[in-house]
Amino acid sequence: MSARRADSLGGRAAVVGIGATEFSKDSGRSELALAAEAVRAALADAGLTAADVDGMVTFTMDTSPEITVAQATGIGELSFFSRVHYGGGAACATVQQAALAVASGLAEVVVCYRAFNERSGRRFGSGVQRREPSAEGVALGWALPFGLLTPASWVAMAARRYLHTYGLEPEVFGHVAVTARRHAATNPAAHFHGRPITLADHAASRWIAEPLRLLDCCQETDGGQALVVTSVERARTLRHPPAVIAAAAQGAGRAQEQMTSFYRDDLTGLPEMGLVARQLWRTSGLAPGDIDVGIVYDHFTPFVLTQLEEFGFCRPGEGAGFVASGALPLNTHGGQLGEAYLHGMNGVAEAVRQLRGTAVNQVAGARHALVTAGTGVPTSGLILRADG
Repeated sequence: MSARRADSLGGRAAVVGIGATEFSKDSGRSELALAAEAVRAALADAGLTAADVDGMVTFTMDTSPEITVAQATGIGELSFFSRVHYGGGAACATVQQAALAVASGLAEVVVCYRAFNERSGRRFGSGVQRREPSAEGVALGWALPFGLLTPASWVAMAARRYLHTYGLEPEVFGHVAVTARRHAATNPAAHFHGRPITLADHAASRWIAEPLRLLDCCQETDGGQALVVTSVERARTLRHPPAVIAAAAQGAGRAQEQMTSFYRDDLTGLPEMGLVARQLWRTSGLAPGDIDVGIVYDHFTPFVLTQLEEFGFCRPGEGAGFVASGALPLNTHGGQLGEAYLHGMNGVAEAVRQLRGTAVNQVAGARHALVTAGTGVPTSGLILRADG
């Protein structure tokens, strides 16, 4: 199985186009319009046209079907279309699906997209409401009656155990929030452009679900993001230097649930992300010291620390100190805490900009970028590298 040996996908496809809408709190447009705008922008960035596209990938939670987006953007026949489940855990997996299609010859140019009115429309932060009965919803039945109704409350359970195990206080989470907002402050596309925060600001923000404060929680955003994937050979003929997909992986752990995996032996880690990490390191042949920039999924600050620990950047319980040290440039676009919450797709775009050398907060000489997807759910990850 691929979780135990290197796979053959690495180096066979690349991200060649990125495009996004404005990130706002009230788009005033349909989610289909947002998706179409992002797709057109990504194709224009790649120097391709709708006629070049023969594959599309999105999330199961997206309300704009592949064929509808294809019609809205002038894309014709599709030989490949796919959707990935588990919310933000799908972000990097959309690129993996596209790369698989390209590498196997099922498609030549694949567009990955995500678009929603997550602030002015359905707000994920409002919790579980009017859910139809389903097998995957059964697990929530053990949490909802006791008041664990929102993603913040689910993460708070694991965060509390993390603090207890390592003898830490909630203030350690502030290092993640401050780092994200520092980068967002210099990013004109970010919602919090020009608005950095301090550790004192973090500690003074109101409780949402102890030990999580307001500034530990990501934004709710309206917007769309699209990415274009094709073969490395074709990528080299296009407008920008390709961001080669050195490795891509998915992971679901034992006793996995959707953000309520409270019955594992240990609540202080993210086993599903550990599985992704092992696959990425094995396939890419890289190690933590080879990564120049980390785009780490930050819907809630505690899980940024846990992800860094799962990937081996630091030992368990030392994530906050690692972030504070600045040893790894982290979420240089501002992340979902500072730029926008686009289920991690805007993070993939930032990794591409870093490898092109066009990021607002550019890391000098960046050649390898790690990108992770949603935490607490079955998830995915990427290592992108500069060509050559």
